Amino acid sequence: MNSRTAVDSEGSWFEPEQVTELRRRLPIPYVDIVPVRTDVDGSVEEVGLLLRASGAGRIVRAIVSGRVLIHESIREAIARHIDKDLGPMAMPRIPVSPVPFTVAEYFPTPAVSPFHDPRQHAISLAYVVPIDGETAPQEDALELTWFGIDELLAESSPLTEMEGGRDLLVRRALAHVGAV
Repeated sequence: MNSRTAVDSEGSWFEPEQVTELRRRLPIPYVDIVPVRTDVDGSVEEVGLLLRASGAGRIVRAIVSGRVLIHESIREAIARHIDKDLGPMAMPRIPVSPVPFTVAEYFPTPAVSPFHDPRQHAISLAYVVPIDGETAPQEDALELTWFGIDELLAESSPLTEMEGGRDLLVRRALAHVGAV
């Protein structure tokens, strides 16, 4: 007798070959998260950027990002990816009903939109999430660095180390919260 429920079997992810095939055929839902530190009044003071290896073997700056799984709410996906990349003590302030500051549509073909992902067509809901706790890079993240707003807007900004238009997401996030 099979003891797995429908939710159990639907909640597990696919084999790598199946994911590759699905990415070729379907838009995949994602969340992109710009982690921030705020002052006591809620003004953004710093943005956290990860350092990780890209699919092309380069070392790049990145934001917290990942797929939304079946039977997972957007809020749960945000919490899971923050925990996965920033650690279990990050203490994110995720609203009860998160509303994205923008939607980024990543295409496998360059120049279709400002956002590019050679693996897939992905539709990502983007959020700014204040982080109150202690952070430490986890899993495939090599480093987490908190950058001040002035550093991010400087000519030699770490945003130039980002791929696929994610620098634009950070700029949009800063504009959204009134930091620029």
